[in-house]
Amino acid sequence: MIGDAVVKAVETSLRELLEGTKQYQVPLYQRTYSWKIAQLERLWDDLVQLAEDRASNGSQVTHFLGSLVLAPTPEIGPAGVSKYLVVDGQQRLTTTTLLLAAIRDHRVATESPEHRDRLNEQYLINKWKLGDERLKVLPTQADRPSYVACIEASPLAGSTDQVGETYRYFRGRLADHDDPDDLHDIEQIEDAVLSGLTLVAVTTTRDDNAHRIFESLNNTGLRLTQGDLLRNYLFMRLPHRGAVVYQTQWLPLQNRLNNPELELLFWLDAVQRDDSVTQRDTYQSQINRMDSLVGEDAIEAEVQRFNGLSELLGRILDPSTEPNGAVRERLARLRAWGTTTVYPLLLHLLERRSQGAATDDEIARAMLRLEGYLVRRVITGRATAGLNRVLLRAVPEITGRTPADEALGSYLSVGRKFFATDEQVRAGVLTTPFYFTGRSNQRKLVLTWLEEAFASKERVDPASCSIEHVLPQTLTPAWRAMLKEGLADDESVSDVYDALVHTIGNLTLTGYNSELGNKAFGAKRAAYADSAFQMNHEIAKATTWGRSEIQTRAAALAARIIETWPGPDATAQPEPMRTSWGLMNRALAELPPGSWTSYSAVAQFIGSHQVPVGQRIANHPVPNGHRVLQVGGTVSPGFRWLADSGRTDSQREALEAEGLTFDEAGRADPAQHFDAEELATLAGVDPEDLFVPTQGDERESSFWAQLTQSQGAPTVTAVGELLNAWQKLGGRIEFGSAAETSCFLVANGPAGDIWPATLYPSGKFEVVFQHLTSRPPFDELALRDELRQRFNQVPGVDLPESKVSLRPGFALALLASVEAAERVNAALEWFVARLDGAQPAPKLADTTNWYVSFGEGLSRSWADALKYGFISAGGGAWYSGTLRGVPQGARVFVHIANHGYVAVGETLAAARRFDEAEVLVDGVWQSLPGMDLLASYRHVSDSTEVTDENAEYVIPVRWLQAAPLDGAYWEGGMFANQHSACLLTHQFTIERVERHFDVSDPT
Repeated sequence: MIGDAVVKAVETSLRELLEGTKQYQVPLYQRTYSWKIAQLERLWDDLVQLAEDRASNGSQVTHFLGSLVLAPTPEIGPAGVSKYLVVDGQQRLTTTTLLLAAIRDHRVATESPEHRDRLNEQYLINKWKLGDERLKVLPTQADRPSYVACIEASPLAGSTDQVGETYRYFRGRLADHDDPDDLHDIEQIEDAVLSGLTLVAVTTTRDDNAHRIFESLNNTGLRLTQGDLLRNYLFMRLPHRGAVVYQTQWLPLQNRLNNPELELLFWLDAVQRDDSVTQRDTYQSQINRMDSLVGEDAIEAEVQRFNGLSELLGRILDPSTEPNGAVRERLARLRAWGTTTVYPLLLHLLERRSQGAATDDEIARAMLRLEGYLVRRVITGRATAGLNRVLLRAVPEITGRTPADEALGSYLSVGRKFFATDEQVRAGVLTTPFYFTGRSNQRKLVLTWLEEAFASKERVDPASCSIEHVLPQTLTPAWRAMLKEGLADDESVSDVYDALVHTIGNLTLTGYNSELGNKAFGAKRAAYADSAFQMNHEIAKATTWGRSEIQTRAAALAARIIETWPGPDATAQPEPMRTSWGLMNRALAELPPGSWTSYSAVAQFIGSHQVPVGQRIANHPVPNGHRVLQVGGTVSPGFRWLADSGRTDSQREALEAEGLTFDEAGRADPAQHFDAEELATLAGVDPEDLFVPTQGDERESSFWAQLTQSQGAPTVTAVGELLNAWQKLGGRIEFGSAAETSCFLVANGPAGDIWPATLYPSGKFEVVFQHLTSRPPFDELALRDELRQRFNQVPGVDLPESKVSLRPGFALALLASVEAAERVNAALEWFVARLDGAQPAPKLADTTNWYVSFGEGLSRSWADALKYGFISAGGGAWYSGTLRGVPQGARVFVHIANHGYVAVGETLAAARRFDEAEVLVDGVWQSLPGMDLLASYRHVSDSTEVTDENAEYVIPVRWLQAAPLDGAYWEGGMFANQHSACLLTHQFTIERVERHFDVSDPT
């Protein structure tokens, strides 16, 4: 029972749950969809592991996803759709169906169109139903438009809200996971989703109050951790010896580790015996093992063993407690590397030593072998591919084999473990975009460890330095001229630059006082000669800095890497190092509709050239390959859809349908462009971290000195006024520690420091949505988007919706305008008000310009709307919901798909259902249903009741100017999308339509 409700519980799979004519409705009282990247990553990792386990061990292997509490609705009929309210578990159900939609679209693009109908009809839609009944899962109204776009595979699938982000995340992971040498890997993922994920479906009776059940489920207090459960189990098995064991063994363990660390210990112990055990399965795995132990002595020995292991784990978590210097050094480095998947192996090695089965030197060598394995993978661009699986399986593979370092080296040297050979390291430093491989802290660690090797083992603090590009990330004319020297006839500066700029040969370390930016090499060279870093002295010996110098330095670094970190056994068969097409596919799959990137940006991101990138996109199924344009944003003249795509529209037409705009010269909107670093963020690759703000007079002086040097006096004055205004709002000013000293606008948020913006002396006002995604209350997408819209009220600012989780910005110089500065301050004031819980400033004015898509067809006629003065939409909440948001007094620009713009008008009232709607005819309000109409304005059969959900909604309009269908107006570059209504901010469209219809701006 749940509360007073009588329930029936059954274990089921997603396949069984979705097959048949069913619908699962998320009720209004449920929160909107809210899974974040961290939760999606956990599910994806579990799925990959599950797919591998089912392939190896059979279909009986499953993974418990959680519970689903359902309540039947009164609408169930013998021949209709069986409908259930989702009382609890809607986040899981929404996520898994979005994953199925992503699998469908990936398999359609890369295998066969038959997967579309198969997955749709079995698991995503009710084929023969209309309107909302067509969907097997019906989310809340707020989530529905984006969800429907994904399920229906519309051009707008993968929008920038949480639902769209989830769909794009899975498209990216599937693209990256798809191994061209494995014909069944995606099929295995699909099988794991449908048959391997299990849920307990709890169904209440029809008389139960679903809302009360929901409240009961979510009023349960603190959960018991797996550590709590195991402690209870162990002492339940110690009825006589419990008090003594608690004092002598358990209490020291508990004092040594906190609750999360205790759970970690139990998982590390379990996974050494079974590498498929996830952390959520720890308790069940441990008790399954310990149930076979007989007597209190055996249980006491287990507690004693756990106590000993806790001391070893304490050394892993705090290497300073390790007494041996060589082992301490290796533990400190592996701890700094930041991946917990090395912990089972480290615990095993330390346990070997504690049992006398290995020496200090032996396990130190084994840890160095592990460190070298990790470093060499990053150097060759294979930082994370299959890493968790490799490391988790290491312990059972080397158990009982001695010596430990040789056993580990042999294990890492065979099979598809990507332990880079010396030759692969030499090749990798020349081509791998090191700046985008692994995590940013790992890249910095590799360079600091290399510096220590240069500087006679002198220790370098990574926190005191940052990574700098010698050849800068933005080319100046001087740098372009330097690169041009020595080019072959068929080479361009862009090709050479893209291939070199992010490789390790072009990267170095700089200290706090480096202010080099895009300066010419001569200025940089002088600074490098005075640098505290020995590796920079080597750079300073060069007289120019181009391809030859970068490759020479890369070769020298490769030699040092090979000398410092031992590679695989000499007998190992090396795995081929392929171009990172999977990484490219992953990034492009997550590129939102309405945005674009360039061949150059993709080439920089994966360490290739524009030509092979273009050839790959032209000849292979690449997700969103049509969103890749030439550098200036123009369509490639040679673009062709793949032969089996069935597409007949042009590349530009496809992009415009997705919401991308082009100017009169055919160039895509630059605000919607994603550069190499933004592609890295989309793909989950960690480019250089957001710099942590710090305080200090030295940093403040550095910021103002750089700003004064880079910007004109009006901009410097405007920045000072902005910072004063921010402090008056209660904020504070802090400064970054990188080579370019950034300035942070910091405030006190509900969960600690939070900053909406960072100012860079080089000229950028950066809105740090990426930082805000994890800081309440701005972890809510709607608030971030409203902040974006408020900044977009600043003249000259156009932050695209597609970058509401990234770090877009605008020119600092705009602040010199009084109006711009006032609007920036207003946006920041609104931001602070949200943090304080105060009533924010009034929402952005609604009585502006609105775009309306009028769906001409059997159920709706433009001739009627033109004659009687109205706009309408309906047939489901997705269609009518946005129209109902159009306020009275708004100016509407009416567009009809495949025709163009047909009218501009002013709304006279709010939306009402068609059967209640009135229109103004000759100055008199009259009932619209009573008029002589050409269309039915009905979306269900005559035998089906019209409800608020499926009704047509109507807004009466006074036409300022209007035309019949054959008088529709359209120009390339205009705005259009599939929403029934939305705010129209696209100035090009507004101006062209106003001019065509001779309608002036009312303001």
